[in-house]
Amino acid sequence: MATRVFDWIAHHANRSPESIAITDVHSNRNWTYAAFNRRISQLAGSLAETYRITRGDRVGVLAENSSDIFEIQFACARLGAVFLPLNWRLTVPELEFIVNDAAPKILFHSRQFETHATEIQALCGIEQLLLLDNGSEDSPYENALAQAPDEYSPAELDQDDLYAILYTSGTTGLPKGAMITHGMVFYNAVNLGAPALITPQSKHLSILPLFHIAGLNVFANPVFHAGGTVVVTQAFDPAESLALLSDPTNGFTHFFGVPANYLFISQQPAFVDADLSHLKVCGVGGAPCALSILEAFNPKGVAVQQGYGMTETSPAVLWLEGEATVKKLGSAGLPVLHNEVQLTDDNGEVILEPDEIGELWVRGPNVTPGYWNQPDATAQSITDGWLHTGDAAKRDTDGYYFIVDRWKDMYISGGENVYPAEVENVIYQMPEVAEVAVIGIPDERWGEVGEAIIAVKPEATIAADAVLEHCSGRLARYKQPKQVRFVEALPRNATGKVLKRELTPKSEG
Repeated sequence: MATRVFDWIAHHANRSPESIAITDVHSNRNWTYAAFNRRISQLAGSLAETYRITRGDRVGVLAENSSDIFEIQFACARLGAVFLPLNWRLTVPELEFIVNDAAPKILFHSRQFETHATEIQALCGIEQLLLLDNGSEDSPYENALAQAPDEYSPAELDQDDLYAILYTSGTTGLPKGAMITHGMVFYNAVNLGAPALITPQSKHLSILPLFHIAGLNVFANPVFHAGGTVVVTQAFDPAESLALLSDPTNGFTHFFGVPANYLFISQQPAFVDADLSHLKVCGVGGAPCALSILEAFNPKGVAVQQGYGMTETSPAVLWLEGEATVKKLGSAGLPVLHNEVQLTDDNGEVILEPDEIGELWVRGPNVTPGYWNQPDATAQSITDGWLHTGDAAKRDTDGYYFIVDRWKDMYISGGENVYPAEVENVIYQMPEVAEVAVIGIPDERWGEVGEAIIAVKPEATIAADAVLEHCSGRLARYKQPKQVRFVEALPRNATGKVLKRELTPKSEG
């Protein structure tokens, strides 16, 4: 029998109603747990009675960060609806595929993305749009809360019920919707609670996009689970983040970012004199973090703790804590409590010897049951409950894991996963292109950026600028290649597969 789902926010509203649940920096709003719980109930009632959202319906959100997005997330949970946060960095054609695949019944959107929302509604047949206007008392969103019915019926749910769908770029060039269950969100909160020192006194600064699993689940939802406070910014601003974190009167205890966030913070003039020693935990993930970035924060009184995870694992898999943050600098840590990992070779055989590189596999209640509408992709990615992460790693003699590289071709730019096949598909739309391969190359600012290696058709000509211009209107900015290289032909093996390792210096050594 599956375990029942319990309502975290309602629990804390009863136990500590006057504690601050969430602060919205942009709109300067603070909600106690009692007020936060009330607003979630109003939204759930309005969704159920006015907008006819029922169990299993998808509820889309296309908006920059705000406290409203967390309200939508928890209101969906109460109804058994499925939270669908959309990446606002994507273009309309990219969003069109996702929205058609997930088929949300309603789409919340901010004013900034009103044009996108209207276009997507027409293209995908979304029944209803609802405007968010962060902090505006007379916005359609606030009116929906104010006109909510007095009563609604919360759904009876168990841990296997669907909580959210988060789309990741697909290796085939099409995104995949990772299904996130209530159990995955709960176990992630438990898995991070102890190693990340999360308590009811925790106060977390949330700067990552809330369409990302890390934005939601590291550390925001675990802090809500514990009854602490989440402070959400509309977008990441390195100067603002440093000012908020370095002022001890703000009371922050937790922060999480991708390596690019830490790099940009360290480049601020105020960083020279900043003191972060009052922070309990600063976590980094989303991509391997350069040692120089980690070392820059040590003199500030806080050891940055690396972790490893992915959307499909909700996300925590490995976490580095305590003295190991210094002794094992560069490691992604040890497996979290409710989760097991193993390294496998090309044949799926388990690697037991230390320092041998293999593909990291993960199994546990934090692992996705699969991909929305894609049973074949699910079958290819999961073997006997083991999720194939696609990442290459090694384990030292003490059991600590180090992420070495991507097992597959995906690269990470500014914390965003980029799958070359998706970019290649767009470049192949150009009639002059005979063949193309996209690889990730090192970049000081973003970690990695894309390089497109192109062989042009005989008697055809094309300029690098034309390739970049073609990509700019068809791909999100972080997916667009930053440089182009022309070759006579791409290197291939006997079966015709492009040998990308021969195209990049990363294969050397």
